[in-house]
Amino acid sequence: MTLKPTQQGGPAKKSEKKNSPALLPWLMWGVAVAMVALAIFVMVRYPAFAAVTPVSAAHPGGNAAPTVDNPAIPAGSGTTANLPDISPAQQAAVSRAAIPHTTIPDRPPETGQSHIVELGDSVFGIADQFKLKPETVLWANFTVLKDNPDLLSVGQNLTIPPTDGVYYKWKDGDTLDSVAGQFKAKAKDILLWPGNKLDMVNPVIQPGTMIMIPGGKREFQRAWVVPTIPRGPAGVNTNIPGTCNANGSVYGTGFFMWPVSSHYISGNDYWSGHLAIDIGATLGLPVVAADSGVVVFSGWNSNGYGNMIMIDHGNGFQTLYAHLSIRSVVCGQGVLKGTTIGAAGSTGNSTGPHLHFEIRLMGGFINPHAYLPPG
Repeated sequence: MTLKPTQQGGPAKKSEKKNSPALLPWLMWGVAVAMVALAIFVMVRYPAFAAVTPVSAAHPGGNAAPTVDNPAIPAGSGTTANLPDISPAQQAAVSRAAIPHTTIPDRPPETGQSHIVELGDSVFGIADQFKLKPETVLWANFTVLKDNPDLLSVGQNLTIPPTDGVYYKWKDGDTLDSVAGQFKAKAKDILLWPGNKLDMVNPVIQPGTMIMIPGGKREFQRAWVVPTIPRGPAGVNTNIPGTCNANGSVYGTGFFMWPVSSHYISGNDYWSGHLAIDIGATLGLPVVAADSGVVVFSGWNSNGYGNMIMIDHGNGFQTLYAHLSIRSVVCGQGVLKGTTIGAAGSTGNSTGPHLHFEIRLMGGFINPHAYLPPG
């Protein structure tokens, strides 16, 4: 007997309807397992939430129990907070410490400042205090110091530039290019310095305005320097008190010793504006000849050095000792290395007792540190 197509398809469709409901229980079990896994994850990851007591159990009267989202209990409500115990590590995870203050960047000032010279000050020390080069301080105070750091004295009012360079008073006829060229700087640096407050498009500067020239420099006017005085009559003006036609047969060794027992720098060290070292010394500390030679000057120097002695060592070297309280030798006297020639003091322009000490070679200044033994 031949089956009809409809009879062939009938039994197959009935079988599919019987198998479909069997998938539903498995799907429900899968959802249940996923929810349990999610609950376990939340309890492990966020134990503080799981530890909060339900509202109905902790406060049957309906008062809101403290939770992480609602930790506050109204004052006077009679309800006691029952917050869960949270470990320090958990507290750190959900809280952030307050920042007690705001850190302000340490920026240099944009305009000049004033500084009243005090006892013990030096140009070198003042520059270090304001984080500047000593040349910058010296250049900004030419009318007071004349490019001579040894003219510093207590009570002077110094101008402190805002940055390293030249602090310049603008003159009639000046231009950015001319001033920049004069002080070996760049015109754009003058224009862009914030403290100058210049119009970028039309930088008009009135005469008398103080303008900062960042990175600028100039030559020192060294008219203040005590001239080198050789032994013998050649070139020596004996009309100047303290000088003489010194002639002698005492010569130096070329090796120097410290002129005082102290070996530390108390003020100005050797730099381009101060061609000497200022050695710390108490008032009256003995000063000795750093090497053998002949005294070619022993007297008062009116350019700020006070009581001063210069020794010619007969081999191209001269040494100079300034701000002495006492001079124990006279011009023309021969001295041996280590001989006491005076005592440390604070005469002339000085802010405290010290010894200004120079070494010169063939009339030129050299750094004493290069010739003195290690301190």
